[in-house]
Amino acid sequence: MDRNEAVLRELNLYPQWVRRDVPGQSEAINNVGAIHESPAQTGAMNTDRAIDETTSHSTRLSKNDNQAAGYHELPLHWPELKQQVRDCTACKLRAGCTQTVFGVGDEQAEWLFVGEGPGADEDAQGEPFVGQAGKLLDNMLLAIKLRRGRNVYIANIVKCRPPNNRAPAADEIATCLPYLQRQIALIKPKLIVALGKTAATALLGRDATLASLRGTLHDFNGIPLVVTYHPAYLLRSPMEKAKAWQDLCFAVQTVHQK
Repeated sequence: MDRNEAVLRELNLYPQWVRRDVPGQSEAINNVGAIHESPAQTGAMNTDRAIDETTSHSTRLSKNDNQAAGYHELPLHWPELKQQVRDCTACKLRAGCTQTVFGVGDEQAEWLFVGEGPGADEDAQGEPFVGQAGKLLDNMLLAIKLRRGRNVYIANIVKCRPPNNRAPAADEIATCLPYLQRQIALIKPKLIVALGKTAATALLGRDATLASLRGTLHDFNGIPLVVTYHPAYLLRSPMEKAKAWQDLCFAVQTVHQK
């Protein structure tokens, strides 16, 4: 049994599931490694995705109704942004968590995966997706020939653990979302994958069912956005893993076409 087959078996996706109505899907999966290793493409990507830092942040984020008014005041660079998140006490979540969970990975990644918020394991270790859901996410990445920390950045909508792992409230999301928006502006990813309804609706700025958001290419300030299930939900509902695999294939095709 080769490594790819082992990964797909772990996800309950073997034999490999392929959509019949999407030609070339297998080729897109096989070529995903080349997507982020070609020097010529990397140079073009950096040029195409360059953002004029002098442009107003509020103009760039005008599509999102739930942005916080103070976004334009956030520091421009990673060290200052990380320090501001560590020191943040702007909402009630900070008082009930051990530490903030900023995000982890390649700060120039083409792939950005966004979840809901830290759980108990993440709160203890200070890194997103490190529990059982994190292991499943790592397997999902391996299934499309990606790896945590290599051309991948992982973050959450909120940086502090909500009590009892509940979904973050609307005011908590509104307070914390500017930090993620600034991370996105710094990373300039080629694709955003929203993991679960909370992440998807927060980024898109509108309420909708997960079913209605899946399978469609969305836009976040010019960046393609794909919606799939949160790994924690897949642990509870393993029969949905085939649909998650469909979403991952769609994401790979989207990156390949950029």
